[in-house]
Amino acid sequence: MRVNRSSFSSSSSRALGIVLTVLALSVPRVALSQSAGDYVIGPQDVLSITVFDQLDLGGKYAVELDGSFTFPLIGRVRAGGTTIRNFEVELKKRLAEGFFKNPQVTVAIEQYRSQRVFVTGEVRSPGAYSLTGDMTLIEALAKAGSTTPNASEDAVVVRGTKGLDGPAALDAPGDKEILRFNLKDLQSGSSTVRNIDLRDGDTIYVARAELVYVFGEVKNPAAYPIKSDTTVLQALSLAGGVTPNGAINRTKIIRIIEGDKKEISVKLTAIVQPGDTIMVPERYF
Repeated sequence: MRVNRSSFSSSSSRALGIVLTVLALSVPRVALSQSAGDYVIGPQDVLSITVFDQLDLGGKYAVELDGSFTFPLIGRVRAGGTTIRNFEVELKKRLAEGFFKNPQVTVAIEQYRSQRVFVTGEVRSPGAYSLTGDMTLIEALAKAGSTTPNASEDAVVVRGTKGLDGPAALDAPGDKEILRFNLKDLQSGSSTVRNIDLRDGDTIYVARAELVYVFGEVKNPAAYPIKSDTTVLQALSLAGGVTPNGAINRTKIIRIIEGDKKEISVKLTAIVQPGDTIMVPERYF
């Protein structure tokens, strides 16, 4: 018999995508989250600058590769490496030097281009995404189309790899920080759950779920991804349930223990383990 990889129900997959999108707006951030004014401007960012009562000076200005750009009246100004809040103060100071009395200046990011994060693994649209201000883990996953049906409950953020052209590998050498998060906990919406603000260069990795194999008298024998608390009965449900000829009360698990294959009689409420083979025998009559 050929074994086909299967997935959770399509309704469960859609529900997870909706949950991640909603949570992108609602899950609490870590207490140390940065405000928009704390964003560090970088090359290729596009700034929206407004000078009150001086409409001709306002507009959109692209930060060049050297971190500077030309602003009317004052010429070249350096914005790269400076927070939005500090750049506002500097620009106001420069305009007050012989041009205007107490100018009112506001600076915002029109387009984020200098900083990015990478989302890889079991997401629908893996790739690089612009880091927009205080983007969180859930928001990044939502931008990547949410997780796939084969995703595990765990997400890993690899930090400290700024400057790479692509995602950082978990086992790559160098000084880096690895942060682990449980997506099921994030879905709970609990106020105690950390939904961290991401940093430039962060790599988010969503692992593939572990598998169990369901054979015998079930409607759809195949390999199925499981969660950490999946029971025998839930695994049988993933396989479409037991056929009329199945003896569900004699269900067994074949498990590798210390290199040896063991056949174990189990209750339907037992938690399955990755790599288990669940067998439902045929009824005697």
